[in-house]
Amino acid sequence: MATFRFRSNRWQARVRRQGHPDETRSFLTHKEAERWARTVESGIDHGSFISPTQAKKTTLGDLIQRYIAEVLPSMKGATDDTIRLKAICRRPICRNSIASLSPAKIAEYRDIRLREVAPGTVVRELAYLSSIINHGRREWGIHANNPVALVRKPTQPKGRERVLSLAERERLLAELQPTGRRNTWMPSVVILALETAMRRSELLALRWGDINLDRRTATLQMTKNGESRIVPLSTTAIQTLTSMPQSVCGAVFPITSCALAANFDNAVERAKLPDLHFHDLRHTAITNMANKLPNLIELAAVSGHKSLKMLQRYYHPDVEDLARKLG
Repeated sequence: MATFRFRSNRWQARVRRQGHPDETRSFLTHKEAERWARTVESGIDHGSFISPTQAKKTTLGDLIQRYIAEVLPSMKGATDDTIRLKAICRRPICRNSIASLSPAKIAEYRDIRLREVAPGTVVRELAYLSSIINHGRREWGIHANNPVALVRKPTQPKGRERVLSLAERERLLAELQPTGRRNTWMPSVVILALETAMRRSELLALRWGDINLDRRTATLQMTKNGESRIVPLSTTAIQTLTSMPQSVCGAVFPITSCALAANFDNAVERAKLPDLHFHDLRHTAITNMANKLPNLIELAAVSGHKSLKMLQRYYHPDVEDLARKLG
C-alpha cells in the first residue's frame, strides 16, 4: 500500500509491496504523489513496473568500475581497455547517476573530447559507454534508458594509408638497434610485424610453442576476430626467430604493450619518420605481400581478414606500379 507524508515542503509517497523493494518519491502536491503511487502499484500488480532505484544509486563511474572488475578480465585486450576505462572514470560525467544521464550530457562529453582527441577515439569511447550501460541493464538490473544511442556519433576519419618505404624501414631499424638502454626485442618485433602482418597484440601473445620452424608457421591461438590462425613465415622471419634468444617465460617477445609503444614512438622520433604508427607496419606488410600473393583469398588467409572490404583498407598499391603492369 502507499503512504504519504509532508516534509520539507514536499509530499513524499512511499509504495510498499511484499517481495519488492520500497519505492519512494517526493512531489510538490499531494495529488501528484497519489497519481504516482497509483501508477507504481498498478505496474507492480501487472508485472510491468521497472524500479529506477538502482539506476539512481549507481553512478556511471560505479558502473564502469564494476565492468572493469567483473567483465573485462575474460575479454581480449583487457589490459589496454582497463587503462582507457579508468581514464574515462576520472571525467566529471562519471559522477552522474545512471538515471540522470541524458543525451545532452553525453553530447557535452562528446564535444569536450573532440577538442582533445581524434574523432575515432571519441567513437570508441561512446561505444564503450553504450556497451557498459547495456550490460548493466541486461545483467545487473540497472533499469534506465541508454542515452548514448540517441547521440550523433562523430564522423569516422578516413582510414590510414601510411606505408613504410624501404629507406624508411632501414632508418627505423637502425634506430631500434639495442644500444644503451634501448629494448633488445624491438628490432625483432618490428621485422616480424613487417614480414607477417601480425597485429601488435598477436605478436605479444606469441609463444615459442606456437612456432614451427620446420613447417615455417606460427600459430596464433586467439586473434582479434576470436579465431585461431596459422601464419606462414618468410625466410627473413625464420632468420630473425632463429637468431633470437628464448626467454624463460616462453613468450617470443617478453615485453609489455606499453613498453613496446614507448620504444617504437621514441625510435620513430629519432628516425624523423612523420606520422608513423606501429599498426602502419601491418599496412606495409599487406601491401608488400600483395605483390607476392595476387590471389586475394590467399592474402586474406595470411592477414586474417574475414572480408575483402576490410582487406582493401590495408592494401595500398603504388599507382606507378599499376601503370607499369598495364603496359
